[in-house]
Amino acid sequence: MDELDAKIIERLLKDSRKSLRSIAKELGTPTSTVHERVKRLVKLGVIRRFTAELDLKLLGLDITALILVSVDGAHITEVEKTLSTYDQVIAVYDITGEFDVALIAKFRNMDELNNFIKTILKMPYIKRTVTSVVFNVVKEKLCMDIVPKYQG
Repeated sequence: MDELDAKIIERLLKDSRKSLRSIAKELGTPTSTVHERVKRLVKLGVIRRFTAELDLKLLGLDITALILVSVDGAHITEVEKTLSTYDQVIAVYDITGEFDVALIAKFRNMDELNNFIKTILKMPYIKRTVTSVVFNVVKEKLCMDIVPKYQG
């Protein structure tokens, strides 16, 4: 990946509906070059999908929870795969420390969160959970700006 790839990605992150022609014009590059670069980035898996960023609060998902999960060590991967199938779960992390798995999940209300915790505690191999509810989101960005930090 080079600086041109990074600049193309930066523009797609800001607006995934932006036309390749428009991106090419901004970068002073032929449209065919931008098209081939995007095609290659998709093939390499650097770009996995083109999507819209939603305001989940406006969709009624007012509760964000960080859920730490302790798992029977031999079954961590299995539990992670199962947890990742729940619609409420937006991220599953395999972590170090006292807990094995960290989840970030979104809920409509505390009852929904409570039911989710009770459900996962019934799963085999889950020993315990600790849940923290987010009061205020200071920053929530699931992708990072790569152009200023790009160093070839």
